[in-house]
Amino acid sequence: MSTTDNSPTPGHRNIADLMQDAPVIPVIVIDDVRQAVPLAEALVKGGLRVLEVTLRTDAALDAIRAMKSVEGAIVGAGTVTGQHDLAAALDAGSEFIVSPGLTEPLAKAAVREGVPFLPGVANAGDIMRGLDLGLDHFKFFPAMAAGGLPALKALAAPFHQCRFCPTGGIGPDNVADWLAFDPVLCVGGSWVCAPKTDSGSPDYIAIAETARQAANLAR
Repeated sequence: MSTTDNSPTPGHRNIADLMQDAPVIPVIVIDDVRQAVPLAEALVKGGLRVLEVTLRTDAALDAIRAMKSVEGAIVGAGTVTGQHDLAAALDAGSEFIVSPGLTEPLAKAAVREGVPFLPGVANAGDIMRGLDLGLDHFKFFPAMAAGGLPALKALAAPFHQCRFCPTGGIGPDNVADWLAFDPVLCVGGSWVCAPKTDSGSPDYIAIAETARQAANLAR
């Protein structure tokens, strides 16, 4: 059975719903927790509510906790690579989990916790392992390094039941091409968080506008 058919635990939506909330999921790397709330507010104001905070910095877990106070934000953890990360992310209040890869222990733990889970795949073996575990929604990662859109089209043909969120090397110059492919429900990208002021701090006004443009992309 697909995990997208399972009823999520109270307070959780399923991964399919989250992937269809907006065409772009911001991939957020945050070093200063003081930037968490204004960044989340800018992204939500622009129409991107599903926010992936990567566990790549010491500030990540506190940023997840802070962003959850922003009305409308759906905050999850990315770069979850094992059960310890999963437990810490859930303790911080993560509403979904994204992993760069797919392992059986992590997938089983995520399913057991009832949390929406988006594991990374890069080849047919990864997808087959996911299907064996009851998963059919995947992060295609690293999207460009793994062969780009031609590679995903080749993979999607035999796995027609699967849906994807390509991440890695996707930006404003190629996002429309990815979203035009039907098995792609959304993409992950860091470019929406990139605008900076002259001083090097986040330009929240520009981020909100970039988010608005991303939220209005056709799928």
